Parts: sequence; C-alpha cells; structure tokens
Amino acid sequence: MAKYILALDQGTTSSRALLIDRNQKILASAQKEFPQYYPQAAWVEQDPKEIFSSQYAVMNEVIASSGVDVRDIAAIGIANQRETTILWDKHTGLPIYNAIVWQCRRTADIIDQVKEDGHSDYIQESSGLIPDAYFSASKIKWILDHVPGARTAAARGDVLFGTVDSWLLWQLTDGAVHATDYTNASRTMIYNIRDLSWDDKLLEIFDIPRACLPEVRNSSEIYGFCNLQGHEIPIAGMAGDQQAALFGQRCFNPGQIKNTYGTGCFLLMNTGTEVIKSTNGLITTIASGINNEVSYALEGSIFVAGAVIQWLRDEMGFFKDSADSEELAKTVEDNGGIYFVPAFTGLGAPHWDPYARGLIIGLTRGSKKEHITRAALESIAYQTYDLVSAMEKDSGIDLQELYVDGGAAANDFLMQFQSDVLNLTVHRPLLHESTALGAYYLAGLAVGWFRDREQIANLETQRESFSAQMAASVVEKKLISWHEALKRSQAWAE
Repeated sequence: MAKYILALDQGTTSSRALLIDRNQKILASAQKEFPQYYPQAAWVEQDPKEIFSSQYAVMNEVIASSGVDVRDIAAIGIANQRETTILWDKHTGLPIYNAIVWQCRRTADIIDQVKEDGHSDYIQESSGLIPDAYFSASKIKWILDHVPGARTAAARGDVLFGTVDSWLLWQLTDGAVHATDYTNASRTMIYNIRDLSWDDKLLEIFDIPRACLPEVRNSSEIYGFCNLQGHEIPIAGMAGDQQAALFGQRCFNPGQIKNTYGTGCFLLMNTGTEVIKSTNGLITTIASGINNEVSYALEGSIFVAGAVIQWLRDEMGFFKDSADSEELAKTVEDNGGIYFVPAFTGLGAPHWDPYARGLIIGLTRGSKKEHITRAALESIAYQTYDLVSAMEKDSGIDLQELYVDGGAAANDFLMQFQSDVLNLTVHRPLLHESTALGAYYLAGLAVGWFRDREQIANLETQRESFSAQMAASVVEKKLISWHEALKRSQAWAE
C-alpha cells in the first residue's frame, strides 16, 4: 500500500514540494525561489518555464533526499498561486508571453473601461468578483491584445490559457490534460460561480475566445498521470493556494475563517452552499468542489503583507532575515507614532484602489528603523482588521476565533497584536503547512486515503493560541490613526 502523498505548493516567490505520510507527518520538503520581473512600475511578471522548472526540481529533490521509492507515492496534490495568467502554444508547450502575476496592475485601465461601460454589477453577480486588475480576465485580454496573432491562434485553440495549476498539470502530464479546478476557475472573472460554467457575456466583455479555456473539474479527482522515474503517479488534488489553506485548516463549516500571512494576506470564510454577495468590498469565491458539489466562501485579499517585511529586508537593508523583524520590533515600546500603509501595488479588499501607493507617516527626528519595522508588522494586522470587519457585516456573524497560517504567522509579535486588534482568539497550528495539507487532503480523498471531510476534521492536530490583552481604548486610538493614514495613501497615482 502506498505510503506518501507528494504535495506541491507553487507560490508567488518560490516553489515547494513536501512528502507527507498517512499520519500527516512531513517526511521531507524542498523549496526553490525563482525570479520576479518588473518591466515597469507596478508591473509584475514571471517566466512560466522558471515556474515549472523550479517546481519540477523540488519534486525530484524531495524524492531523492528522502530515499523514497516512487512506487510508494499514492498521488500528487497541487496548490498554486492564483490569478497569475499564462498563455502557451498548444503544439510546442512554450509560453507566448511571460506570466502576468496577480500583483500586476498594468491592466487597471482595462478595468476602468469595463466599469465605465456599466459591467460592474454583472461581473459581481455572475463571477462573485469585484472588477479589478487582480483577477485573470484583464490579464488574458492584455496578452491577446499585445502578442501578434495571439487572439486568432487562441480562437483556433492553438494557444491555451491557464492559471498556474493548469500550466503545471499540462507540463506534468506532457500536454495530455488541459484543465483547472472550480477554485481556480472562480478567480478568473470569466467563470460563472452560480451556473458553474465559463460565462458567455464575461467572455464577450473581455474579448476572450472560449476555445483557449481549460476544462473545469473538481478540486479532488484524478486529472491525469505524471511519469516519475518510469511510474505513473495520479495527480489527484488541485486548488488555489488560499482555498487549499482553508481546506488544510479544516474550515469545513459555515462561519469558520482562516487568514494566510504570505506575500499577501488572504482571509476566507466558509459559507457552505450559500452564495453571499458582499456589499462591503469583499468577493465571493468557490471554496472547494468535491463530487461536483461546490462550497462557497467570502474572501478578502491584501496585496502586500509578508512582502512589506521582504521589502524592509531586501530594499532597505533593515535586517538580513525576515524572522529578525520580530526582535527588532520588540526593542521599542510602541511604533513611535508611525503608521505604514504598504500599498506598493494599490489596495485590495475592502478598499479596491489600484492607484493607492505606499506611505509611511508620523516620522520625527526620533524615528528609528525599529519603529518603522514595528509599524510594518502592525500594518498587516490593521489590514486584516478591515477585512474581518467587512466579513462580519456581510455575513451577520459575530466572529470569535481566527485560524492562521503562512510564513508571517510564525511571528509571535504579529499574532499577539492581531489578536489584540481583532479582540479574537487566534489559533496557529504547530504544523504551519496548511496550504500543502490542503493539497494533501484533496489528493487523499480522491485516492481513498480519506472517506470524507468528516474523517479529515477528526484527525488529530496541535495548535497554539493567542488571546487579546490590549485595552479596547488603546486599540480604538490605534485604529483611528491607521484609518487616517490609509485615507492619505489613496488615489495617489491616479
């Protein structure tokens, strides 16, 4: 009987692979960063070939380092960065342009035109999304508009579109399977989350030919097979990374929420079979699709979370390791009156301002890098507060606890401050790999490792918890200052 599932976690800045056994123990893991490209201000690209080569390299590295026989691998599960858009030649398998990353704002003018043409309500009603350059539709249109002959080839089905899951699936199956899952399809802004189909009107709005689109399938099923060392391994689970993390945190019941603190920050609430239309700047998305039945979620996306710490490390040289930000922040009693709005590529939910830009305010002669670092960490918690507030208004649920994961969730200072600001209990699993676990659970369901979600929910887990300690009056003053800083950052580049 096969002993392991190979979980692939293809993220925005790195590709990872983990071998996980039947007891949810990680036997081995490997990670490889890959380059990001910034051709112009607020443009972000990646080379699809580098995305795949980095993912393929860590797959093989984790197998080699563990000494596992590939015949002991039951399945492969994929979790991926979402919305990032790739178009490739069906016959050569080569991309026709770099991947346009979810963070990229180059298509803001396309979205402005779509809004002016009066399509906002239909887009939200059908796709669950708020018109924004964040999602795939305007990125697909941009590539088709700017690569000579691309639109004609796409209409013939000779050029294919996919988010990163589709690209990996295509490559791993040697071009045999062009598919995506419900969760990734729901991020494109051309998929109708009510009818569960590509939407003709949305395709018309963005001038995208149907022939280039992948087949939409469950998040847990066997899509195809990957040949590893001469053995055919089923690819059996696939979900966008944030939905995978929601699944990995076992937030299977309506009203349960998780926040992933990665490059960005992503807060999702499971709403079950109910499609809740947000009136507070959130989006409605598909949480998972199993046995052709979908669960929905409310989501708020913060574009810059852990990335602000990376910026302090790489561009400002404040410290050599991101983990050092915690100790640096703790060396000062407070933020020294500094508020940091990390709107490097605009603001996501619930503000949706592509023209906002980063702002550090409250500087004095006594300000130090320690204060700025603390303010940067606090900004992640403040942005999450804005999302939680919107989610409570939309759902009518008074939230009591928050499940967290992601790299920045390892920062105790941030987690305590988050609990204080929200006045919620924050639960952090000792095993921080919620995204990979989501891919593992989904693949495990498809190959019979798990009977159903109830069995997964009852698996043993260990968590650390943070409870609110800060006085409500102090929190209120801080939030007033945060929202004042936020207002001053908005519409700067318009």
